[in-house]
Amino acid sequence: MQKPIYLDCHSTTPVDQRVLDAMLPYFTEAFGNPSSTSHAYGWEAEAGVKQAREIIANAINASPEEIIFTSGATEANNLAIKGVAEAYFSQGQHIITVATEHRAVLDPCQYLESLGFDITYLPVKEDGLIDLEELKNAIRPDTILVSVMVANNEIGVIQPIAEIGRICHEKEVLFHTDAAQAIAKIPLDVQGMNIDLMSLTAHKVYGPKGIGALYVRRRNPRVRLASQIQGGGQERGIRSGTLYPPQIVGFGKAVELGLEERDTEAERQKQLRDRAWQEFSQLEGVHLNGHPEQRLPGNLNISVEGVDGTALILGLQPVIAVSSGSACSSQSTEPSHVITALGRPKALAQASVRFGLGRFTTSEAIDQAIEQTVTTIHSLRKANAVQV
Repeated sequence: MQKPIYLDCHSTTPVDQRVLDAMLPYFTEAFGNPSSTSHAYGWEAEAGVKQAREIIANAINASPEEIIFTSGATEANNLAIKGVAEAYFSQGQHIITVATEHRAVLDPCQYLESLGFDITYLPVKEDGLIDLEELKNAIRPDTILVSVMVANNEIGVIQPIAEIGRICHEKEVLFHTDAAQAIAKIPLDVQGMNIDLMSLTAHKVYGPKGIGALYVRRRNPRVRLASQIQGGGQERGIRSGTLYPPQIVGFGKAVELGLEERDTEAERQKQLRDRAWQEFSQLEGVHLNGHPEQRLPGNLNISVEGVDGTALILGLQPVIAVSSGSACSSQSTEPSHVITALGRPKALAQASVRFGLGRFTTSEAIDQAIEQTVTTIHSLRKANAVQV
């Protein structure tokens, strides 16, 4: 059976062949434990890990010592939020985040609420951006952390991270950001953006699943974290557990390639995305979700009036693989919390489609996606006899 065209790159991406080639020797040849520093097998594995750590650090203008490897962005988010909550408990129990964050941020915050922490969930405007004045007003003397993602995983909206970081540092509050969707796609600078903690993952940028990282600032200020996994003391004692060199090397290679191709890929994907939106916008009752410009170049999220959301996705499936929102919540029948936060009514939020373009998305694929989407919308509306 021929698979549909893949347009779900915010969910995950295929491992680039060049990344796989870099990983393979670390399964069978350089297979040592990087913590075994008494022989050549360990040294070889450690060298691969060290190089990857340097690549990732340089990509965000950090030092290698500030990169802590995790199993992915979900663990990195949990480590950042719970780690700060525990380490700074005596200074305050107030945390600020945003209503449109990934569940990997919202759920840890809700867990902390059950322990007595006070969580402020900032709303977003109709375009998905937060109001900076609302953020300023939300910060209190007992606020210990602000967590705002760089780029939203559903609507692709890029928040004003540098301004948020400046506000946090002026108020002497730690700033964490989930950059899972942003690494190697848009410029990131933890120094220039005043970021104290940054969550990263490999599989959104053509690297392997199961590997991520947390950037933890070491000076101005030095961030303290309570470890969530105790054991052998790896990763400066912040995240114990034997490191997995094949994944880490793959992560580094994926970031390296992403940086090399970032600007040309961003422009190419933006042109394809804009072509699709130009066609969809000519249909009545089709709405763009999120800011039209301040968004990831490969993201297009639309809501369609007059159709059933499930039927829309099923109608697209034979030709294109897309989703209605976050892959982590794809089994839920409830409308996306991100789309509803924009002020969309429930029916419209349920009839949303996320197109995630990527490195291997071709012009021909976009043409087929446009044709299938337009045909499906017309077909469903005709079947429902709905006038839009």
